[in-house]
Parts: sequence; C-alpha cells; structure tokens
Amino acid sequence: MSDHSAHDIAKSVKKYWFVFFALIIGTVITVGAYFIELPSVALTVAVALFIATIKGFLVAGYFMHLIDERKMIYGIMASTAFFVVGLMVLTIWAMNDLPPTTMFK
Repeated sequence: MSDHSAHDIAKSVKKYWFVFFALIIGTVITVGAYFIELPSVALTVAVALFIATIKGFLVAGYFMHLIDERKMIYGIMASTAFFVVGLMVLTIWAMNDLPPTTMFK
C-alpha cells in the first residue's frame, strides 16, 4: 500500500512542473544574457555565475531532494564550500610566489 494520496502526488507533480519551467526560463535568460554586451568580463562572469547558481539550486534542491534533508547535509555542504573558498584564496595568494629557480619569473 502507498502512504501517499492522489492529492499529495498531484501537488508534487505540480511542484516539479514549476521547477522545470523555471529552469527553462533560466536557460532562456542565459541565452539572452549571451547577446547582451556587458562593460567588463568580471561583470559577465558574475551574471553567468548568478544565473547558474539559481539553476543549480533548483536542480539540487528539488530534483535531488536536498531541500527536504536534515541539517547534516547543509553542514556538509557549508564545510565543503568553506574549504573550496579557502583553497581558491590560497591559490590566488600563492599565484605570484614562484620559486627563484623557475624560468617563469
């Protein structure tokens, strides 16, 4: 026997259709943003990452059911983000710190 009623299933299907259409709209916005000439590369990358973050949240949150998970999942995601940012900062910090015997200086 199933624990879900027809109403609950219809509600879930409606939610998935909403997310699907939001992703379609996000894709249209991504393609439209390609044709807009922004004044700097940094702003272009920031806009692209913003759109990708929203679409990634929709996919991970609803299709992978992470929006319904417990705090442990979010703690793992936060610690992963912390270490990724830390490694990026360390990489950028050490970018011009080459050993004196390399030929790239």
